[in-house]
Amino acid sequence: MPHRGIVPVELAIFAALFTIVAGLGFAAVRWRRAQNLANLDEWGLGGRAFGTFVTWFLLGGDVYTAYTFIAIPALVYGVGALGFYAVPYTIVIYPLVFLIMPRLWSVCRRHGAVTPSDFVRVRHGSSTLALAVAVTGIVATMPYIALQLVGIQSVLQSMGVAGTGWQKDLPLILAFAILAAYTYSSGLRAPALIAFVKDALIYMVVIVAVIYIPLRLGGYGHIFSSAHTHLAAKPKSAQASFIIPPGSQAAYWTLALGSAFALFMYPHAITGVLAAKGRDVIRRNAAILPAYTFLLGLIALLGYMAIAAGVNVTNTNLAVPELFQRMFPTWFTGIAFSAIAIGALVPAAIMAIASANLFTRNIWVPFLDRNATPAREAAVAKVASLAVKAGAVAFIIVLSPQFSVNLQLLGGVWILQTFPAIVFGLYTRFFHRWALLSGWLAGMVTGTWMAYATPNVAKHQAHFGGSVYNWHFLGHFKAYPGFIALCINVAVVLVLTLVFMLLRVPKGADATTPDDFEEEAALPLPEPVGISAVVGDPGKVRPAAGRS
Repeated sequence: MPHRGIVPVELAIFAALFTIVAGLGFAAVRWRRAQNLANLDEWGLGGRAFGTFVTWFLLGGDVYTAYTFIAIPALVYGVGALGFYAVPYTIVIYPLVFLIMPRLWSVCRRHGAVTPSDFVRVRHGSSTLALAVAVTGIVATMPYIALQLVGIQSVLQSMGVAGTGWQKDLPLILAFAILAAYTYSSGLRAPALIAFVKDALIYMVVIVAVIYIPLRLGGYGHIFSSAHTHLAAKPKSAQASFIIPPGSQAAYWTLALGSAFALFMYPHAITGVLAAKGRDVIRRNAAILPAYTFLLGLIALLGYMAIAAGVNVTNTNLAVPELFQRMFPTWFTGIAFSAIAIGALVPAAIMAIASANLFTRNIWVPFLDRNATPAREAAVAKVASLAVKAGAVAFIIVLSPQFSVNLQLLGGVWILQTFPAIVFGLYTRFFHRWALLSGWLAGMVTGTWMAYATPNVAKHQAHFGGSVYNWHFLGHFKAYPGFIALCINVAVVLVLTLVFMLLRVPKGADATTPDDFEEEAALPLPEPVGISAVVGDPGKVRPAAGRS
C-alpha cells in the first residue's frame, strides 16, 4: 500500500471517538455501582448481575472482535471461500451455548466459581487438572489479545500514524495504557459499558459498507465476477478458490466445527456467560446472538469487495482499511477506523480480566497464597490484568504480527483440548480425572505438532503455515489440526478411563449435586470468603484449593 500522509479530519474523528470511549471506561466504575469492588465477583464478573440487554452487547463485543473485522475479510481476500468458515461455525455454536452454558452458570453460581478451572476443580476434585485448564486458557488468550493490537495497528498504519523506531509503537502503547487504566479501576463493567458504543459503530459501518460500496462498484454481480476471476488466476500453491475445491470439504467442516467447539471454551467467553444474572439471560442471548452471525457474513464480503475495488496489498490485514479509504469520504473513514479500534478494546479488556481471574484463582491462590482474602484476590487480579496487557503489547513490538497470527492458530488448537474436562463434566462424572488430564496432554502435543508441521508454500513458511493439516491417513485427509487433536484427546480419555476403572484408581471428590446443574433462580451471593472455604458447603461461595 502506498504511503499516505495524515488526514486531519480523519484523525480528529478517530481521536474524538476514542476519547469518548476512554471516558466511558473510567465512568463505568459508577455504573451499576458495587458496594465493594475488592472481590472477584464484582471486579471480574460485574457482580454476576448483567441482564439480557447488557449481556447481548457484552458477549457480542467479546466474541466478535476487531481482529474478526480485519482477519475474516482478509482471509476471504487472500484465499476466497475458505474464509467463510466463520459463518457456519457461528451458527453451530449458539445451540451448543443454549444447551451447555446454563448448566455451567448454575453450578458456578452455586459454588462461587469464577473461572472454568474453578468448575473443573469442584467437579473433578483435581487441582492439577484445574491448573492445566488455567494455564491453557491464559496461554491461548495472550496471542488473542495481541491480535486485537493487529487491528489497531492496521488502522493506525492506514491513517499514516507511523513513525520510525520507538515512535512507531507509541500510539499503540498509549492506547493500551488507557485500556489498562480503566480496566484496573472499573473491572468488567468497563468493557460492558463500552460495548454499547462499539457494537453501534460496527453495525452502522458494516450496513453502510454493504450498501454503499456495491453501488460504487457496479453491484454484487460485478463484485462476485471480479473475485472469481482474480482467485482463479492465482497460482495453485496459494490454495485460493471462489468455491470450496474438491478435497477441501473436510478442511472446511472440521475448521468450522472445531472453531465452534472452541469458541466458548475461551475464558473470556465463559466470563461473559458467568456475568449474567440468570439462566434465562443465557438462553435468550443464545437465541438472539445469531444476529451477529448475519453481520459476520456481511463483514466477510468486504474481502471480495476489496478485490473488486482493485486493492493490492501484500499484507492482507490492510485490505479492509485500504478499501474504506478508497470508497468512503474522509469523515466516514474516520468513523470506520474508530469502529475497528474501539472493537479491539472491548474484547481485549475482557480477555485480560478473564486471564487475570484464571491466574489469581487457579495459580496464585491455590499454589502460592492459600489464605488470600477476597480483597487480596482482587488486588492480585488487577495487577495480573496489567501484566497480561503488557505481555500482549510485547508480542506486537518484539515479534512480527505474522508470528502472533501463528500463535493464535495454536491458541484455537490448545483451548479446544479443554473441551472434555469442561463439557463432559457438565453431564457426567464417568470420566476419570487422570484420563482427562492425559487426554488433554495428548491433544496438546499432537495438535501443536500438526500446526508446526503445516507449511505455507505461497508464503515460503515451513512451519505454522495455516489452519489446515494434510493428514496422511486413509489417503490425504485435509483437516483442522485442533479437531484431529480433539478426537485423539477424547479417544485417550475413553480408553484410560476404562483402564483406571479396572485398576480401581480413585476418581477424586465431586463437590457437586445434580440440583447444582439445574438451578434456575439467580441465587443471592453470600458474603465473600477465602478460597480455602470447604467445597460443597452451601454457605460458602469459594471452591477449595486442595491439591489432588
